[in-house]
Amino acid sequence: MKYVIIIPDGAADHPLAELDGRTPFEAASIPHTDELAAIGRIGTVSTTPKGFPCGSDVCSMSLLGYDPVKYHKGRAPLEAASLGIELQPSDWIFRVNLVTVIDGNMQDHSAGHISSDEGLQLLTDFAARLELPDMTLYPGVSYRNIMVDSSGRKGTARDWSGLRTTPPHDIPGEPIRKHLPTGNPLATLLQQLISQSETFFATHEVNQTRRELGELPATHVWPWGQGQKPDMPSFESRFKLRGAMITAVDLLAGIARFMGWDRLDVPGQTSYHDTDYAAAGRAGIDALDEYDIVCVHVEAPDEAAHAADAKTKVAAIEAIDQHIVGPIHAAMKERQKEWGGYRMLLLPDHYTAVATRKHDATPPPFVVAGTRIHNVVRRPFNERNAAHADLHIGFGHELMEFFLHSGTA
Repeated sequence: MKYVIIIPDGAADHPLAELDGRTPFEAASIPHTDELAAIGRIGTVSTTPKGFPCGSDVCSMSLLGYDPVKYHKGRAPLEAASLGIELQPSDWIFRVNLVTVIDGNMQDHSAGHISSDEGLQLLTDFAARLELPDMTLYPGVSYRNIMVDSSGRKGTARDWSGLRTTPPHDIPGEPIRKHLPTGNPLATLLQQLISQSETFFATHEVNQTRRELGELPATHVWPWGQGQKPDMPSFESRFKLRGAMITAVDLLAGIARFMGWDRLDVPGQTSYHDTDYAAAGRAGIDALDEYDIVCVHVEAPDEAAHAADAKTKVAAIEAIDQHIVGPIHAAMKERQKEWGGYRMLLLPDHYTAVATRKHDATPPPFVVAGTRIHNVVRRPFNERNAAHADLHIGFGHELMEFFLHSGTA
């Protein structure tokens, strides 16, 4: 049996006035996804455990079969792993965004989707001026970066327990002073870091150029998502399946690494709607020759929602259906006898609401289809139909067991 998971990140949403009271899924033309719903089963799954923030770190870990209550130790360690940063159990790891703050308010969590080359130059120059012993900045992709506190390796570990930080994408348009790091005496170090970056970035040549081009400058660094290295058993040791992850996002690649999955590089894949959807679909099909289970993750719907761009969100959902869902399903049907069957699972990790530009812990819809999956009531795939179905999984990490083994006994 071969298995494919497709994650249109943040694609679930609520009805929108600009879409005539429809959600992006309802407004989109998604014949291939609707075919999965017609032959399979739809429902909802709670990917955000009680007491946890609704973010892709928690939700993706959950839907991939790992209970965040047991295994989640922070978002940043997952992303650090994808960058190949060697971590020790005593290390504390932070995600560091490049953001745009205007008149004291969080304008953009991505500094206008700043390029990786620009981000590298800003972070490298800023890091050279820092005087924080045992704190290292690692430039990542676009606005996403990592900072590691390795003081524990010398036996004088800083203890960041109790620190409260806020994801910048959760506070669009809000005053940053209300969301500065707090809850731990060391929080002042991070507040100083944010303040120092404001001064340093103000006159940096990268930002001068971006302003001249009418682009948003990177005005601050914003640390958040702190945590320590998790200890997760491999997916293969649990389910006897060898897996691979296709994604442009360090977070998903990091989760895959801790699961023991390979990350497959796909040229042309990005986090936005300019991604090469067709290349991701082809890579998913090709990977099935070598792997038992393949996950194709696409970030574009989430980024569109954070930008309050309903039109692009709909377009991203349609592109995923056309270039990923359709070709992969066709290939799996064609080769199912060779493989002894197939199954597909499609679901957003969480809601990302265009209206608020924020994540939403409402249980997202999912569809599972393939060998020995049977449907009685046929409905198109969308949030309303999933909510009215009879399949609702209360603990997200249990979805994997259902996907792999339901109806096989």
